[in-house]
Amino acid sequence: MKADPTVHTQSERADLTRARILSAAIREFGANGLAGARTEQIAEAAGVNKALLYYYFRSKEDLYTSAIEAVVEGTRAASLAMLQADASAGERFLQIVLSNFDRTHSNPAFHSLMQQEMIRLHRGEANALTLLAEKLIRPMWLKVRELIEAGVASGELISAEWSQMLCAGIGANVFYYLSAPLIGLALEFEPLKRSALKFRRKAAIEYLGQTIFIDREHGAQVAARVLAVTPMPGSKAVSTSKLAKHAIETVPNRP
Repeated sequence: MKADPTVHTQSERADLTRARILSAAIREFGANGLAGARTEQIAEAAGVNKALLYYYFRSKEDLYTSAIEAVVEGTRAASLAMLQADASAGERFLQIVLSNFDRTHSNPAFHSLMQQEMIRLHRGEANALTLLAEKLIRPMWLKVRELIEAGVASGELISAEWSQMLCAGIGANVFYYLSAPLIGLALEFEPLKRSALKFRRKAAIEYLGQTIFIDREHGAQVAARVLAVTPMPGSKAVSTSKLAKHAIETVPNRP
């Protein structure tokens, strides 16, 4: 008699339970920060009791660190897949930049968690980024460096220092999202509305197509191709006033 494929082994059930807890934790920590998040709410959202939650994670802090690791690992896995795609170095780099832009607006919990940890790092407080930089971010960026330098060596990309090119792509995305409240005030529009995001992602990729490729016509074609095969994911617009209010509430000042 064949085993029912819908029946999971104990190990598989444990993995699914842990994944549900992490998913709920990412949402809760993203919305309320480490201090404001409630483990009761996380357990309820995951469909488990608090005892089981603490069976998988020793403490609230351990769960928080694991949630951030899960978010960054997911990001790393997606980026690695793009790095290994069957495309030129320049096209793969544009795809990574576009994916970074889309991930930020379609996954606000990711954006919020990283923003909170960057503030803690800036303040010199205990944070989860130090370990993640060593385990995940540095290895990922070194692979991007290899990609950019390969593009330069092949004659597709301009001869520029690799980290500057990374800043021109990923850095522009970070600036746009982090500065959204100020941009909205200065230019009197809602930068996180879907229409504004759709315009910005297109403009960002087209700009890179005209600036980092030696052959601008080729760069324009690559940018158009990347945009064509990567439709903008669905998302709910977040107002800049809510974004600013959330940043203040989730990362309290030192006593």
